[in-house]
Amino acid sequence: MELRSSQIAVYFFAIGLVLWLGGIIIRGVISNELLQAGTLEFKPNINPSAERTIYSLIANATTVVLLGYIVTWISGIIFLLTTTLSPKEHGWLMMSAIFLYFFTPVEIYTFYLDIQMMMMNFYGSNDLTEYRKLLIHRLGALSGVPFIALLCYFTLLGCIVFQPLRKHISAEE
Repeated sequence: MELRSSQIAVYFFAIGLVLWLGGIIIRGVISNELLQAGTLEFKPNINPSAERTIYSLIANATTVVLLGYIVTWISGIIFLLTTTLSPKEHGWLMMSAIFLYFFTPVEIYTFYLDIQMMMMNFYGSNDLTEYRKLLIHRLGALSGVPFIALLCYFTLLGCIVFQPLRKHISAEE
C-alpha cells in the first residue's frame, strides 16, 4: 500500500493537533494553580518555590504547544495543496482551513509572549514579579481574541469529524 503525501500530511496534522490543543489545555490547568477562580488575580501566600516550579511547567508546556502548532500549520498547508478533495464540494474542509489559518496573526503574537516566558525560564532571571507581569499580559492579550480562537479550534475538530456542508453528488450526474 502506497501512502500519498496528503495521507502523510493528515497523520502529522493529527499528531500536531493533539500536541497543540492538549498542550493548551495542560498549560491552562497549570496556570489556574496560580490564579484565583474567575479572575486574573494571584492567590495569596503562594510559596515562591512552588510558583517558580509552576512557571517552569508552563514554559515546558508552551514548548509542546509551539511545536504542535508548527506541525499542524505546515501539515495542514501540505494537505490542502495535495488533497483531491475540492473545497467547493467539501464545505467542512473550507471551514476548517478558515478556522485554522484565520487566527495565525493572533497565534504569532501570543507565541511571541510565550517565547519570552520560555526564555526567562530557560536562560533568564528568577524574578517572580517579571513572570507574573508576563503571565497576566499573556492571559489578557488582545482582549480575549485568543480565547475566541481556541473556541474556533475546537469547532475545527467538530468540522473534521462530522464533515458538515458536504455536497453529495448523485449517480445521475
